[in-house]
Amino acid sequence: MSDLTELSLLQAADALRAGEASSAELTRACLDRIATVDGRTHAFLTLTPERALRQAGKADRRIAAARRYGDTWPGVCGIPIAVKDVLCLEGVPTTAGSRILEGFVPPYSATSVARLEADGVVVLGKTNTDEFAMGSSTENSGYGVTHNPWDSDRVPGGSSGGSAAAVAARMAYAALGTDTGGSVRQPAAFCGVTGLKTSYGRVSRYGLIAFGSSLDTVGALARSAADLVGLYGSMAGPDGRDATSAPEPVPQVILDGSVRGLKVGVPEEYFIEGMQPPVEQAVRRAVDVFAGLGAQVRPIHLPHTDLALPVYYLIAPAEASANLARYDGVRFGPRRGGDDLMSQYLSTRGELFGPEVKRRIMLGTYALSAGYYDAYYGQAQKVRTLIRQDFDAAFAEVDLIACPVTPTTAFGIGQHGDDPLSMYLEDVFTLPANLAGIPGIAFPVGFDGEGLPIGMQLNAPRLAEGLLLRAADAYQRVTDWHTRRPAEA
Repeated sequence: MSDLTELSLLQAADALRAGEASSAELTRACLDRIATVDGRTHAFLTLTPERALRQAGKADRRIAAARRYGDTWPGVCGIPIAVKDVLCLEGVPTTAGSRILEGFVPPYSATSVARLEADGVVVLGKTNTDEFAMGSSTENSGYGVTHNPWDSDRVPGGSSGGSAAAVAARMAYAALGTDTGGSVRQPAAFCGVTGLKTSYGRVSRYGLIAFGSSLDTVGALARSAADLVGLYGSMAGPDGRDATSAPEPVPQVILDGSVRGLKVGVPEEYFIEGMQPPVEQAVRRAVDVFAGLGAQVRPIHLPHTDLALPVYYLIAPAEASANLARYDGVRFGPRRGGDDLMSQYLSTRGELFGPEVKRRIMLGTYALSAGYYDAYYGQAQKVRTLIRQDFDAAFAEVDLIACPVTPTTAFGIGQHGDDPLSMYLEDVFTLPANLAGIPGIAFPVGFDGEGLPIGMQLNAPRLAEGLLLRAADAYQRVTDWHTRRPAEA
């Protein structure tokens, strides 16, 4: 095979199954690709080539033994992937994109990563992220900006921008990401790949460096929905080390190419003033494709959608302010000096936290402070319940909800640098799913006039990831948007 990195994850797995390629060959091809491309993309923060090649060799031996005895092996065995740098990987530096964790090497791996490695996945390295996953562009990393492979002057989205860019630029067959308010789906849309946000609790958060504990979810990005099935199957399921892990078993995902009879709701609240016309047009065309495949499309209403943004930016910063209190120069990472303990706290946090993290800590601390808790945080939680009830009511009538991922395509690097609110507005369509704890999947449905990818998302009831993957796969069987690749990558 001339260029192994052009294969999709499923094609790479087929090549392994047929003996046409080895895991070591796939891994070397990805590492060579990273060496060629990542200098202008900056998707990776840490590469682990020796570790990856050891894992590849182990996977090849596992496959050879299984073939010898007529056994099977996991579909993801031997596949090289990348991991967002907010997920702990034993013995590998893990920074969460922050200087305050520089030099931190965890003694354990996140459950999601450990389960994949147990099934034979090869980890190439750790990808760039907005600091502590706080951002929508991967411009807030303490280690430099990641560039969109479709246009290096534009952002890849965030906070899983490094993972999305790695997949789009063919440096990895898939990548793990996390989604607290859209951080898998939005970069998937900006980079023209497919991203799955799992239900809250479906994939263990053990080993995930926390941002918002009631919002954080672990997901994955790949070229297609079909590529994501094996990754999801390996990661998902109960975990005794995570008290918020869903106890329900994980059904097998069946991709039959059919959406006939499914009821798809289209919320009019998601088609807002200011949305770029090509985005709305592409999403509505994609909805028409579902109708053509036999789905029943109908308008629905999610009346509290416009409240999701203020609710999220009260709850998420409040949880962040509590979670980030532990980074004080005592327990993790570097320490800045001071004449006393308080001076050490102030200098360490003041010098090593970035401006966006400081902004959210201040917002959250204010919302939780005496005299303001009930008026802000408490009230936000009540409205969050209304948002969840909106989805409950909608899913009593429809099976899936189809809507845009973002109001625009990828914006320019630095475009929102002086206006945090305009950056927050980029997440207006993705935040509700996190507040409600439901799953979502984003996938490419077209391009704008400048050749930038446009994404659409589907949402489903809690724990219905299989339905999302089935529906997105049915769409991708009759379209080819997900097969396009960036020219400059």
